[in-house]
Amino acid sequence: MLTKRLIPCLDVKNGRVVKGIQFHNLRDSGDPVELAKQYDREGADELVFLDISAAHEGRTTMIEVVRSVAEQLSIPFTVGGGIQSLEDMKQILRAGADKVSLNSSAVSNPEIIEAGARYFGSQCIVVAIDAKYDPSANSFKVYTHGGSRKTNLDAVEWAKQAEAYGAGEILLTSMDCDGEKSGFNLTITKQISQAVSIPVIASGGAGCAEDFYRVFEEGQADAALAASIFHYKDTSIEQVKSFLKDKGVAVR
Repeated sequence: MLTKRLIPCLDVKNGRVVKGIQFHNLRDSGDPVELAKQYDREGADELVFLDISAAHEGRTTMIEVVRSVAEQLSIPFTVGGGIQSLEDMKQILRAGADKVSLNSSAVSNPEIIEAGARYFGSQCIVVAIDAKYDPSANSFKVYTHGGSRKTNLDAVEWAKQAEAYGAGEILLTSMDCDGEKSGFNLTITKQISQAVSIPVIASGGAGCAEDFYRVFEEGQADAALAASIFHYKDTSIEQVKSFLKDKGVAVR
């Protein structure tokens, strides 16, 4: 049985970790290097670093910050934000990342997924999907550029396409639940988990250990990502893992 993974996320802007609610009202959450050291020490299974304004501002990810964070880690490290080309991927991986996360660039140019998978292997390519419920369509639509641009893409269909292009993993963020601490969006998580055969990381809405249990059991996610509840010490990775073990969930 594959173990479920707990993944803290560092949303970085201007070299600092920030966190908001539904992608708005960002507040400072600390230094990325110090937080990376802390999470590595506390037993995180992986770490995700997202330069959240890079695509919106039309620039590449901050390589020096990535390098500084990577030096502190002994766990797998995924980096995303403003990655537009194979050369960008090379720079990120050379700086110490194990995987790259593609979002806006993958939507505008899906061939970048295929090119990255062919060159580096699918295991290095994560496609991040920012999804928000559209009542008029009764489905979840994909957003790009840090959640600022709505597309006509259906989130489930896009996840299937991303897998077909060679993605090795889906990082799914529910924009409706992001920062709310009211639980992951089990509906869209389950829909995408059932639609693809690659691992799905659930993101957006973690508020307590029970939320992780529900997204693994009901949402069928392979991993769960959280930011604010770990940054602000509402709970810890160790506490969540202990809770999950007591519930019979296989964790590392």
